[in-house]
Amino acid sequence: MAALDKNTQVAVIGAGAMGAGIAQVAAQAGHSVLLFDTRDGAAAQAIVGIDRQLGRLVEKGRLAASEHSAIRARLHAADSLAGLADAGLVIEAIVENLEVKRGLLRELESVCTASCILASNTSSLSITSLAAGLQHPERVIGLHFFNPAPLMALVEVVSGLATAPALADALYATARAWGKQPVHTRSTPGFIVNRVARPFYAESLRLLQEGAADCATLDALLREAGGFRMGAFELTDLIGHDVNYAVTCSVFEAYYGDMRFQPSLIQKELVDAGHLGRKSGRGFYDYSDGALRPTASQAPAAPSIEGCVVEGELGIAEPLVERLHQAGVVVTRRAGTGLIRVGDAVLALSDGRLASQRARQDGISGLVLFDLALDYAKAERLAISRAARTSEAALQQAIGLLQRAGLKVSLIEDTPALVVLRTVAMLANEGADALLHGVASAADIDLAMCAGVNYPRGPLAWADAIGPAQVLGTLENLQAAYGETRYRPSLLLRRRTEQGSTLHAA
Repeated sequence: MAALDKNTQVAVIGAGAMGAGIAQVAAQAGHSVLLFDTRDGAAAQAIVGIDRQLGRLVEKGRLAASEHSAIRARLHAADSLAGLADAGLVIEAIVENLEVKRGLLRELESVCTASCILASNTSSLSITSLAAGLQHPERVIGLHFFNPAPLMALVEVVSGLATAPALADALYATARAWGKQPVHTRSTPGFIVNRVARPFYAESLRLLQEGAADCATLDALLREAGGFRMGAFELTDLIGHDVNYAVTCSVFEAYYGDMRFQPSLIQKELVDAGHLGRKSGRGFYDYSDGALRPTASQAPAAPSIEGCVVEGELGIAEPLVERLHQAGVVVTRRAGTGLIRVGDAVLALSDGRLASQRARQDGISGLVLFDLALDYAKAERLAISRAARTSEAALQQAIGLLQRAGLKVSLIEDTPALVVLRTVAMLANEGADALLHGVASAADIDLAMCAGVNYPRGPLAWADAIGPAQVLGTLENLQAAYGETRYRPSLLLRRRTEQGSTLHAA
């Protein structure tokens, strides 16, 4: 399906940061754009702001002055909804309220032509509900941009129950022509990103609540081991706790109280206190002038280790062996079940069990568990936990080995699946359920999470790299530890494990 012709006039309703950003994207793509807002002068003021931003791009040499002038000439402020009558595509970016948006769409049906496409930039409201009761619900679609729209690549093209398939294809092609990375998704609560991303915040919040580690340490582990650009506490402080908490509550309610989406009491307390993050000057961190940023906990230097024994293959952690070798550690290999022995210590990648539980069940003394990393060859930090009966001497030997490999080591409380593994397993589980329920394709789920929230790897691709069976086992162990439906594995993970196939398998 072809993209909308550049002669198609685009109208954007709502001149806030998101609406202005969408207007800029459409104008830069070559469309004549009408911007409307019910606040007097808001549309014109937004266009001035867009002009200023384009001017900065010219100053940086990223936009020609002639192109700046052409884009500015394509932007116009509309005085009323009636002024949008000739638009071929109208995108609303107004307040996130179902009834208010419905009312606007009803007005637009009486103003615009029957062929005009009516799109909503809603981040979580049902497109099916928005279109219900309209004369032509088939022309209503979700076109969810991410903030700031001119910079963020992802656009979720959201189809409601009545949305014409040809329309979804046309808007997908249009978003691509506008320089974006579009994905198709059905209109289910949270679409792709706001659904699949919930565990990223939820698991760090739970670990903090349980005293597994402090905010700075948990954030550092997600960045320096997991490869995420920001940890959960840094990111929610940036987003704003009022916004992030509201989205979590919305998804939780939309899924009839499914415990996988349960909001955090810690975050609620921040919202109640008005500690909303950067915009209020305080959230999990203090942003006032002169405030000191807490640092991640890190094990002091332990005695250097000269050699170790690797028993069996370490799976996704295998690059750690080469890293040890490159650091000058003498590595002896022999058959086994995927363990590293150094002195009295035995190191193993977490499988979701408590270290003390695994030591008892598997009969391992001196057990120290280590966490998942995106790339063990490049990771800067790694979390470890030890079994209750692991001696201090064995712990120091394990720390010394990892430090010899150039890793910062953060010792956390004995907790199921540690930090990165727990987070990734839950992200993969949510992605798998979205795939199982036909919300989007595996490729679009991974693309959405990488392009929309800058994940270092799509959750389904990450699960395939770890192995669906290992992810399933981790979740089963988490569920056994907590006794909660929150950690129940997706049927798709079980199915693909039984089939011996990946989550990306057709």
